[in-house]
Amino acid sequence: MDLPKFLLADNTDFPEEIFVIHTEYPRFIINLKDDQVEWLEEFAQSDRKDLEDESTTLIQEAMDFYDREVSRYDA
Repeated sequence: MDLPKFLLADNTDFPEEIFVIHTEYPRFIINLKDDQVEWLEEFAQSDRKDLEDESTTLIQEAMDFYDREVSRYDA
């Protein structure tokens, strides 16, 4: 199955929160309410530096994705 790079998610147990799920490596979920990130991968200590460098870009892409999706609902 082909999945999009990002997915929007919500949950009635967390009515004030919106999540963006990154489905490619490194997979993560970001809570846009407080920008908390939950990584869905285990990382070797040697990969930490690469992850830190890449995570800023990926998190910005997730936020841009959300903004784009919301703008499409408003249209």
